Amino acid sequence: MLPVTSVAPVRVASSDARDPQLAATSLASQLYHADLACVLFFCSAEYDLARLGIALEHVFPQVQVTGCTSAGEITPQGYGRGCITAIGFDRRYFSVDCALIGELEPFSLQDAQGLVDSLLATFREASLAPVKGHTFAITLLDGLSSREELVLATLNAALGSIPHFGGSAGDDERLANTHVYFRGAFHTSAAIVLMINTPLDFKVFSTHHMRAGDDKLVVTRADTGARRVYELNAEPAAEAYARSAGVRVDELDRRIFALRPLAVRIGDQYFVRSVQRVHDDGSLTFYCAVETGIVLTAMRPGPLLANLGEQLAQAEHEVGPPLLTIGCDCFLRRAEAEFSGFVDEASAFLREHRVIGFNTYGEQFDGMHINQTFTGVVIGQPAHASR
Repeated sequence: MLPVTSVAPVRVASSDARDPQLAATSLASQLYHADLACVLFFCSAEYDLARLGIALEHVFPQVQVTGCTSAGEITPQGYGRGCITAIGFDRRYFSVDCALIGELEPFSLQDAQGLVDSLLATFREASLAPVKGHTFAITLLDGLSSREELVLATLNAALGSIPHFGGSAGDDERLANTHVYFRGAFHTSAAIVLMINTPLDFKVFSTHHMRAGDDKLVVTRADTGARRVYELNAEPAAEAYARSAGVRVDELDRRIFALRPLAVRIGDQYFVRSVQRVHDDGSLTFYCAVETGIVLTAMRPGPLLANLGEQLAQAEHEVGPPLLTIGCDCFLRRAEAEFSGFVDEASAFLREHRVIGFNTYGEQFDGMHINQTFTGVVIGQPAHASR
């Protein structure tokens, strides 16, 4: 890898200080400079979020700060736990604006168009780079809201040709409360839209390493709104899923969910639908939308890092040596690395490719809500910008 240019368009930081004021102060010492335009952060839900929100607002005066809680962090050192990691964008290379969707349920196409138009007006005023071909969007959503599909489809229609990726906020696998951060406060049942305009080359991408098996499971009874499946192939969902995974129902746990997901096929592509939990009545709750009548394919993992390496190599071939990769990495992918004993190797890989981001409860890519994927953007260095 070539070194980052001496005039750094981005700075990255992390802190494992558990006191919110100390953590915020540490980030500010690493990120703050006269041309800092925006800070994007990802933090453990173990922090006192009310205090952290106030502290971040205090240490970054006159700077846009946005982010979310996570199910694990990706820091400059690789995978982290119980910490906070952040990116600072230089206004000389990035025009950045963000908006809060405070209510997910009534979010309409008219709302989405107004939001997008407002963000784009910021870029036209800044005149840093043309909007077309130089703009991408990042979404951060409450990961337990069950409203991702609705919001993403609506927003995608308004974004048009602007590429978009993102992740669902986590809460360290507690499955209790997930939060997004906007203007000094953490919010639930909400979403953040962050839009970035830059003259630098970038590539938005999404990938997963799962391979289709032979078993097919038809959803024969489900509560779509709750993402809860009661029957697969006309039998209790947990029994059918356990049999396909080759385990007993009482063995269904986080490890099986990570290694034996299900997926829906659309065209020639498979979109993973990961199981969130098993209920006492034999039903299953999923992280993504499910509905009666869909056919789910049993999946098996392929090489996790090799697959991601191919995607990053392709992106880096297009944009040059990476300045930064912002990554939304499903927490079940990280769990697989932990179960398989190569989490240190994965951390080294993330460091090599300059990945900063978080482990999610779901990923987003061009209007789709998906599971067990890695979505993100590779941003090239100024010396290699071609446009």
